[in-house]
Amino acid sequence: MTQTPVAPPALTTQRASGCPFDPPPSKTALLESEPISRVSLWNGATAWLVTRHADQVTLLRDPRISADNRRPNYPSMSAASEATRDQIRAFINMDEPEHNAERRKFTGDFTIKRMRALTPRIEQIITDLLDAMEEAGPPTDLVTSFALPLPSLVICELLGVPYSDHAFFQRNSAVMVDTRSTSEAALAATKELGAYLGDLVESKVANPADDLLSRLATGYLKPGHSTKRQCANEALLLLVAGHETTANMIALGTCALLQNPAQLAAVRDSDPARVANAVEEMLRYLTITHMGRRRVATADIEVGGQLIKAGEALICSGDTANRDPEVFQDPYTLDIDRQARQHLAFGSGPHQCLGQNLARVELQLAYPALLRRFPGLRLDVPLEEIPFRTEMAVYGVHSLPVAW
Repeated sequence: MTQTPVAPPALTTQRASGCPFDPPPSKTALLESEPISRVSLWNGATAWLVTRHADQVTLLRDPRISADNRRPNYPSMSAASEATRDQIRAFINMDEPEHNAERRKFTGDFTIKRMRALTPRIEQIITDLLDAMEEAGPPTDLVTSFALPLPSLVICELLGVPYSDHAFFQRNSAVMVDTRSTSEAALAATKELGAYLGDLVESKVANPADDLLSRLATGYLKPGHSTKRQCANEALLLLVAGHETTANMIALGTCALLQNPAQLAAVRDSDPARVANAVEEMLRYLTITHMGRRRVATADIEVGGQLIKAGEALICSGDTANRDPEVFQDPYTLDIDRQARQHLAFGSGPHQCLGQNLARVELQLAYPALLRRFPGLRLDVPLEEIPFRTEMAVYGVHSLPVAW
C-alpha cells in the first residue's frame, strides 16, 4: 500500500502568547531536533529552513548560494513579493560579480567616517522630535512621534528625497512589505514609488545637490552604466529599508526595555561604549528581519550533515541563529553587557547589510536620548494590547502608546 507523503510543516511567523520578543517556538525547537529541515511556504512550495548560527554563516558566505530572486524555486515571502520581483532589480538580489559592482556605488555614503560626520545632524533631528513630544505632552504613539520620523528624516536627507513626501512613500512602502498585500496592490505601490523616484533621479541630473541620488544620477546615469529605472530601483531599496528597519528597532527595542527595567536604566545612564554594546545585544535579541535570508543553491552543498541539492531553496533564519545556545549563553535573556557582535541581524557574507553603520548610529543615539528625556516613560496600554507586526516583512509594532 502506497503512503501519501506527509507535507513538511508550514513556516510560520506566529509567536507564542506572551512572548512577543522571542522567535516562533516551532522554529527554535528545530535548533536541537532538526537544525536543517524542510518547511512549506505560503504557495505550497518547500524550502530548507536553516536554524543554526554556524550553518548560516557557512551558507551565506558560500558563492554557490544565490540571492537572485529570478531563479526558479526562489523562496519568495508572499504573493506581493513574488509579483514585484521583476519590478525591483537591485543589488540585494544580485550575485557576484554584478552584486559587488552595483553595491560599490553606495559604499562611500555608508562608511563609519561618513556616519560620524552625520552624527550632529542626527542628534539635532532627535532633539527636535523629543522637543515636539514634550510640548505635545502624553500620551503619544511612539511610532508616529519618534521611531518612524527619525530614520525617515535621516534617509531622506542622505538620499536627497523630500521629506514632505514621506506620507506618500511610507504608505506605499507599507503595502510592499505587508505579506497580506495582494499582487495587484503590491505591484501598484511599487510602480508608484518607482515612477516617483525615477522622476526625482532625472531632476538631479539637471539640479544636483550634495546627496546620494545626485551622485548616483550624475555619475552613473549614462549609456553603458545605469538606466533611470536602475537608479530608481536602488533608491527604492535604500528608501524602504532605511526607514522600515530602524523605525521598528527603535519602537520594538523601547518596548522590550520597558519590560526589563534594569536593562533600561543601564541604557539610559551608561556611557556611549556601553550603549553601543547594548545596541548589538538588542539587535541580536529582537532580530526584526524575521522572514530570514532567502537563497537558492546553484550546486550541491553539504552543510551540517545535510545535502542541499542544486536548485533547492533555503532560508537562513536569523532569529533562531541569534538564539543559538552554542553561540550565545542563556540566549533568551536580554543582557546589554553580553558580547553579541557576532549576531546575524545584519546577515553575513557579501550581502551583509549596507546600512548597518547608519542603523547603529541612529540606535545608539535614539535610545538613551529618549529615555533620558522621559525617565518616567511607560506603556500606556497592557503589553498584550500592543499590535505586533507578525504579518510584515520587518517585525516590530504597528503602534506603541506610551506616557510619562
